[in-house]
Amino acid sequence: MSPEEFKRLGYALIDFIAEYRQGLGGLPVRAQVAPGAVRALFEPAPPQKGGGLDGVLERLRQLLPALTHWQSPHFFAWFPSNAPLSSVLADLVATGLGQNGITWQASPALTELEEVTADWLRQMFGLPEAFQGVIQDTASTGTLVALLVAREWASGFAQERGGLQALEKPLTVYTSEQAHSSVPKAALLAGFGRDNLRLIETDAQHALKPSALEAAIERDLAQGRKPCAVVATAGTTATLAFDPLEEIAELCQRYGLWLHVDAAMAGSALILPEERPRFAGIERAHSLVINPHKWLGVAFDCSLLYLRELEPLLRAMSTQPSYLRSTVEGAVRNYKDWGIPLGRRFRALKLWFALLDWGVEGLQARLRRDIGNARWLAEQVEATPGWALVAPPSLQTVCVRYDPGGLGPEALDRHTLDWVERVNRSGRAFLTPALLKGRWMVRVSIGAEPTERLHVEALWRLMRQEARRVEVET
Repeated sequence: MSPEEFKRLGYALIDFIAEYRQGLGGLPVRAQVAPGAVRALFEPAPPQKGGGLDGVLERLRQLLPALTHWQSPHFFAWFPSNAPLSSVLADLVATGLGQNGITWQASPALTELEEVTADWLRQMFGLPEAFQGVIQDTASTGTLVALLVAREWASGFAQERGGLQALEKPLTVYTSEQAHSSVPKAALLAGFGRDNLRLIETDAQHALKPSALEAAIERDLAQGRKPCAVVATAGTTATLAFDPLEEIAELCQRYGLWLHVDAAMAGSALILPEERPRFAGIERAHSLVINPHKWLGVAFDCSLLYLRELEPLLRAMSTQPSYLRSTVEGAVRNYKDWGIPLGRRFRALKLWFALLDWGVEGLQARLRRDIGNARWLAEQVEATPGWALVAPPSLQTVCVRYDPGGLGPEALDRHTLDWVERVNRSGRAFLTPALLKGRWMVRVSIGAEPTERLHVEALWRLMRQEARRVEVET
């Protein structure tokens, strides 16, 4: 493809994206296809000859029914995954420039803009200057990196000797029973083993109980194990509950454990000074992750891993092959030593573009809007007979259940799943149910960039309509 051909098709694709975004509010939110429908659009064998991009726009339009529209104002599922158009442009520039940040020398601009933007976000989050950040793809990777570093830190860097196999005492990891699935997965991938992973019970607000954590640590010490790390959650996946970070940090300091905080979704709220008290103690963590690609208006993927001390990370992750050495070693930052992959994309452009586009005040205003909309919805739920909040409202997440009365637990679960599926099948909104202490409930996650109060009001009408319809039919 020549530069001229690139310009011609590029203009057409920009128009296509802009038109798609303009029409999002009128599209069914959840994908409207059956399994295999997309595969059936394609030939079984790859194209043998090139030159087929002229028809790509029409082929792209054929894919639209198979998209779940995360950017829709009616998207209330899982979590906000905002991809504002400023990030679309940043991704275009990043790919167009074709940089690969394997070392500082490979792309000084990539490396140093990442330093700058990670520190800008640190300041916005109100974190101490000691914390230094690096962009990872997702919080799953950030948590895995943190647990790998914690493993080496707690074992005196056993990887330099016989590794975990040579340790006399098995290392144990602790996290909430409400922790994201990526936390147990990271513990297993880091080699701790399922037998050494402790899922700690939670209280009535679904937050980790420090007394249960301390009891588990004491049991492991008595049984000859070595407690290694705690992964606390600031905003659990199901209900956005906050583990008591201050108390957990005290226990970690007393017993000599690494503290990692998963603040992937809720951590964005640290840019709001009025919300910081709920994060009290996060400044005592050894590491933490926050995903700007969720609620902060940066397109996926862009997750920030912050560490209070770099030496354990660099010692665990550094590699020094001769072909990557340069004359500026020691004077620059090489992000190849800050995580698992060698290469990295120019993700910092998305952070830069987002801040140029929104500014700190614009981002704060949008988060406050979403929190206000969530509070409004929670008030409606509490004031409406049959409807109940099943967890305290937290930031932009509201967890609800409708009980028409006279149903046992299993029948109520079926009723819940029935009405939420009706909402989703309608195409007018998209919600996700979740299990909470063994019973089904429905999460409303508010935070798509275009979502305003009128969209939340329309959702509330739809939820009541479909819940009553199920009630009448059953």
